[in-house]
Parts: sequence; structure tokens; C-alpha cells
Amino acid sequence: MITLYHCLSARSFRPLWMLEELGLAYQLKMLPFPPRALAREYLEINPLGTVPAFRDGELLMTESAAICEYLARRHGPTPLNVAVDEADFGAWLNWLHFGEATLTFPQTLLLRYGRFEPQERRQPQVVEDYTRWFLGRLRGVDAALQHGEHLCAGRFTAADISVGYALMLAAYQGLEAQFPPAVRAYWQRLQSRAGFQRALAAQENAAREQGIEPTPAPLAGPPADG
Repeated sequence: MITLYHCLSARSFRPLWMLEELGLAYQLKMLPFPPRALAREYLEINPLGTVPAFRDGELLMTESAAICEYLARRHGPTPLNVAVDEADFGAWLNWLHFGEATLTFPQTLLLRYGRFEPQERRQPQVVEDYTRWFLGRLRGVDAALQHGEHLCAGRFTAADISVGYALMLAAYQGLEAQFPPAVRAYWQRLQSRAGFQRALAAQENAAREQGIEPTPAPLAGPPADG
């Protein structure tokens, strides 16, 4: 049985969305945010105290984009995967990592220095600089979307999930209005997917059943745990 440890709308939403798109059976274990402080027993599962933690049998993984790639390859065949003999295999891998390393990382600085630090430690210049940094990196997404509705391979893939989560996080921070028009339309299309809607419902239902505060993790605590 697959088990996913998850905080509401944290990076662990990527594998949750993948699981729903694939139609796989899984257990969803909800955690308060940040789990390293509020669920100390979780450190026995993931010593880092971060989410996601993902188990498939004896396997444990903790990197959201890597879990998406694993699911696409291990639990296929699926159009969410791009095979090594497809022309866009390299582009697919690049977008998978771009969503986390390039689009999500700068947002953790916005959250930390604009929201979570005590008032005297907040850094408006850091927030301004990394907001510009993030929006500048959206130019790559915008350029890719000039050629189709998805990032690569002419279809919806795990790469769209990886980048889509970064847009979700930005929307939580009020940045959606600054997305280029093609990126804003893309984000709207992603939200309309049945798999995305099922993932939202799954986390909300599990949070309610497991007694977790229904505040999205990106807005509830230090971003290092996302």
C-alpha cells in the first residue's frame, strides 16, 4: 500500500495530485504544519521533519518532484510519463525539476521574510527581490505555452503537476494577477482538471477526518517544512 504523509497544500500536494491522476489506491496521513514542531513522532518516519514522506512498500522518498517521476515510471504505463525514446524526454525532466528548484524555492523566501518571521526580522527587500525573481522565471513557462496548452510532449504530464504546484503556491501568496496571460490561462486549465479537484477534496476530507486545522500549510507555518 502506498502511504503519503501530507500537510494541506504543501509540496506534498504534487504526489497527491499524481496519485489522483493515476487512480492509485493510497493512504493519506495528514500532519499539522510544521510537522517537525507539531508532530514530533513524524521524525521517526522522516528525520528531516519535512513533507512529503512517501512510502511504497519498503521504499521511502521525500522529494516531491522525484516522487512524481517515480510514480509516472513505476506505476505506468501512463501519459503522465514521457519515455526516454520520446523527443521531449529531456524537456520533461527539465520541467519536473524546474517546478521545484526554480519556481518554488524563491517563494519560500517570500513566505519566510514576508510572513513567518517576527516583525523585526522581516525583510521587505528580500520579498521584493525574490518576487521579481520568481515572476522573471515565469518567462520560461510563458514561452513554452506559446506552442501548446502543456509544457511538453503535447499532453498533460507530471511536468505540469510539478510546475502547477508552484503556481498554486504563488496564487496562495496573491501573485496570480501578475502571471503572464498564457500562464494565468494555463493555471486555470490545471485547476479545472478532475485529478486536481479530487486531490483538493482528498486533502480536505482527510484533514477533517483526522482533526487537522483547515489552513493551507503555505500560510500556516515556516516554509522550510513544505
